[in-house]
Amino acid sequence: MVLSARLNQPPGWTSVICKESSISANEFRVNETIRVPEVRLIDGAGENTGVVATREALRMAREADLDLVEVAPNSVPPVCRIMDFGKFLYEREKKDRESRKTQTKVEIKEIRLRPKTTDHHRDFKVDDARRWLEHNMKVRVTIRFRGREITYPEIALEDLREIALELSDVGTVEQAPAIEGRAMSMMLVPAKGGPKKKSTEDADEKPKQSEKIEQPQE
Repeated sequence: MVLSARLNQPPGWTSVICKESSISANEFRVNETIRVPEVRLIDGAGENTGVVATREALRMAREADLDLVEVAPNSVPPVCRIMDFGKFLYEREKKDRESRKTQTKVEIKEIRLRPKTTDHHRDFKVDDARRWLEHNMKVRVTIRFRGREITYPEIALEDLREIALELSDVGTVEQAPAIEGRAMSMMLVPAKGGPKKKSTEDADEKPKQSEKIEQPQE
């Protein structure tokens, strides 16, 4: 199956698969696009036949109704392999799709508060954060400052400490509180191994007794 004519055509999101196939094909020199006088050849059975003239390698590929594909262009001479190039691209694309499916995508949610947010309103926000963490999502907790509120960052820091402690059974601090512009935020990630049981002692523990959170970086 000779693909040189097809590869010389201009590449055709029409569909992501088509675009990826065109890019993948152009990563290789195939058949008549291989310009060097000789190559180190691996035949259709996977055997290393040594250095042969490129014309001879092309003849062998045509006789087997396969393609001559340059697989190691930086070698001297380049390494070429006789193979079904269309099948090779299909298999590689299939592996890429399967790999993308198995990749874990962690969604990031955000709750926004103010230094003067009431406990009632904050409880609603923290409940949202708990639900998201239980569903394996990251949560950014942001406290926004207005006016002169930014001159009292310790108030926001204490709020973040309390929230981190309250959610410690379902999440851990990945990014310590830091000031960015007119806001202070921290990042929580789902706790490893799932939600942890809170002991009575933990429930009664005050924020200042929790695990130390670094001071924010301005």
